[in-house]
Amino acid sequence: MTDDDPKQRLTQLEAKIDAAKKAKAPKPRADADISGGELAWRMVIEMVSGLGIGFGIGYGLDSLFGTIPIFLVLFTLLGLVAGVKVMLRSAQEAQEKQAASTQAEKDERD
Repeated sequence: MTDDDPKQRLTQLEAKIDAAKKAKAPKPRADADISGGELAWRMVIEMVSGLGIGFGIGYGLDSLFGTIPIFLVLFTLLGLVAGVKVMLRSAQEAQEKQAASTQAEKDERD
C-alpha cells in the first residue's frame, strides 16, 4: 500500500457522504410560501387596521377638541391611504418572492 491510497479512499468516502446527505436533504415544499388566501387575508387585515387606527385617532381628536367630525373624516382618509400603501407593499413583496422562485426553478432546469 502507498501513502496516497488512504487519502484517496478518504476523499471517496467524503464524496459518498456528501452525496448521501444531499439525497436525504429535505426538499422545499411547493406550497411552503404564502398562499393566495393567506396573502388576501393579510391585505384585508392591513386595510382594516389602517382604517381603524385612523378612525380611532380622528374620533379621539374630535372628542378632545369638541369639534365637528372633521378630524374623524381626515384621519379615516389618512388611514385608508396608509392601508392601501401597506397593502401594495405586501403585494409587491409577494410578487418579488414569486419571481425569485420562478427564476430559481428556471436556473435549476438549465
